[in-house]
Amino acid sequence: MPRTPSEYAVHLLMEGGHREEVRFPSIQDFQKWYSTDLVPKSTSTEFIQVPIKNIQGEYMVVRPSCILGIRVEPVFSGSVDRY
Repeated sequence: MPRTPSEYAVHLLMEGGHREEVRFPSIQDFQKWYSTDLVPKSTSTEFIQVPIKNIQGEYMVVRPSCILGIRVEPVFSGSVDRY
C-alpha cells in the first residue's frame, strides 16, 4: 500500500546560489501557486509572494526571473525521526 505524503517541501534554487525551502500541504496547492503565480510572470523582475503556510506572520517574496530551478520533495511524517 503506497504511503501518502504529509506535505511537500519545495526547494527554490535562485541566482547567486541562494536556496530556499517552503512547504505546501498538498501537491495541488503547489501546482496552483506554480501555474497561477509563478509561470505567468516567469520573466518578470517584479516581486511575487511565495506562500509560507507553516510559519505565522512571516512571508517571502522573490523575483520570478531569478528562480533557476525548483525541486519538489514529498515529506512523510512518521513515528520515527530519520534526521
